[in-house]
Amino acid sequence: MDLDLIIKNATIVTSTEVLPPGLSIGIQGSKIVAIALSLPCSPSTRVIDAEGAYVTPGGVDSHVHLHQDNAPTGDKWLSGSRSALCGGNTTILAFATQQRTDESLFPVVRDYHARAAGQSFVDYGFHLIVSRPGPHILGGRVAREKMDKEANVDDSEDDNEGELKTMVEQEGITSVKLYMTYPAYRLGDREMLDVMMKCREVGMTVMVHAENADMIDMITTRLLSSSHTQPKYHAVARPQIAETEATYRVISLSTLTATPILIVHMSSPAALSHARKAQSKQMLPIHAETCPHYMFLKSDRLAATSHPFDGHQHSDSPAPEGIDDNEQVDEWAGARHICAPPLRHDDKDLQSVWDAVTNGTITVISSDHAPSQYHNPLGKKKPLDEYESGKTTVKPSFANTPNGLPGIETRLPLLFSAATDPSVTSSATRTLTLPKFVALTSTNPARMYGLAGRKGSIAPGYDADLVVWYPTSRRGAGEGASRDEWPIAITNDMLHHSIDYTPFEGFRVTNWPRYVLLRGQVKWNRELEVKQGPGQGILGRPGDGVFLKRNKGEVLVGRAGGEPEGMRMGERESWM
Repeated sequence: MDLDLIIKNATIVTSTEVLPPGLSIGIQGSKIVAIALSLPCSPSTRVIDAEGAYVTPGGVDSHVHLHQDNAPTGDKWLSGSRSALCGGNTTILAFATQQRTDESLFPVVRDYHARAAGQSFVDYGFHLIVSRPGPHILGGRVAREKMDKEANVDDSEDDNEGELKTMVEQEGITSVKLYMTYPAYRLGDREMLDVMMKCREVGMTVMVHAENADMIDMITTRLLSSSHTQPKYHAVARPQIAETEATYRVISLSTLTATPILIVHMSSPAALSHARKAQSKQMLPIHAETCPHYMFLKSDRLAATSHPFDGHQHSDSPAPEGIDDNEQVDEWAGARHICAPPLRHDDKDLQSVWDAVTNGTITVISSDHAPSQYHNPLGKKKPLDEYESGKTTVKPSFANTPNGLPGIETRLPLLFSAATDPSVTSSATRTLTLPKFVALTSTNPARMYGLAGRKGSIAPGYDADLVVWYPTSRRGAGEGASRDEWPIAITNDMLHHSIDYTPFEGFRVTNWPRYVLLRGQVKWNRELEVKQGPGQGILGRPGDGVFLKRNKGEVLVGRAGGEPEGMRMGERESWM
């Protein structure tokens, strides 16, 4: 068998182990076909020498927002997927959002397919954001219940199995996201229960944004009435208890309906403890996700009066060369760091997230890439600019500032650095092993979202989606190749998104993806980028990425179907 490509002298990392150095990975077509100490080359076989460096599966970023209507200045598929590729990601899962006015999911999915078609540098899929779970979407018993209440409902709906089932069986979309906050998307507990029951029936993974909307609304109203409008009050308006209560509540809903769930972007120590207890003591299928910004950043950034790129702001983020530390103050600068849940206040809050990674409570680390530009008439500075220009009399506030942070390209380098040299990115108590790095950023999301056997691991039969990092020696790839001074500082101008800032400006990392392969083809070569200039390392093209029809996801923690405490055996079956 002639191989198309061999990666030799590799130190392969999987979610369970670091294999002995010096192995070779054989690739034929788009697949990994062999792993051995040595592999035969034909005259047509291309060879990449990893020089002993770690080789990991391509990242699976399972929580990104691209081309969303509520973020007109955010990344669309072209720039967002390009940034994903350059940061070592070969698969991304984004969102197709149902608005309150959308009765059917099918036009929504067609619209989002049209947005992504021919635009993605990496493979991709969709989660469904469900904000109007009508009877035709859920089908079955829900449709019949509605018929009982409304005599004018067409009898044909009684036979409707629901659009969600069709999404699984025909569209290969096997996950939904539910919101417990935000007026445009928020569902009540009864609606969430109905969706959970249907998802359990058809085998869809349920993601939940857990924050108590009424708590947030009440605090926000009172803050604004007291003229506490600056970005720093965003974290005050969304206290940890709002996340903690909603987390406990959604665990209860999940337990009642025997529905596995993933609670996204967790940041609160108490909320994480609820998830931990559900997993370890009650053996419930409660999965937890977090993001790098909840591991590295604190809420003091919301009070910033300049950004590291604009001027020196944080001791861990030195001002770039040539920037004057005494530049004009920008009191709205902290708006760059508005996200939800918000950045938390204390160092111990960050530590609790790291502890949850270490003890296995956290199942997935995604980017939640959902940014808006700052210096843009429709971006994060919009409320201030419109007020100061007289376009509106509405005072600028954190409440009308676009939400979300960029992070699709920095996720893997930050976490890989924590796994290989935590003294650079964090501390000895904030680290993870290399196998856990692979599990959290690639293998687990692939398994949870129905991509097992294709994505997220290095083994024969899997897609040849690979990241070759720089070797410890930091040698270049030949005469004239780059020889960086490591660690390097992250700067926004080295990134490939369309956003005009990164919250990780100045953070130092010990490595960066050197080569990224998508289905056996080198699509990113950082050596060329460093030697020839911005954008020159991108060997891929828009449209290289394909839409992935996914299977049903796996339950990774706990067990499904257990009886809630206090219920008799079989009691649930009487009403299911």
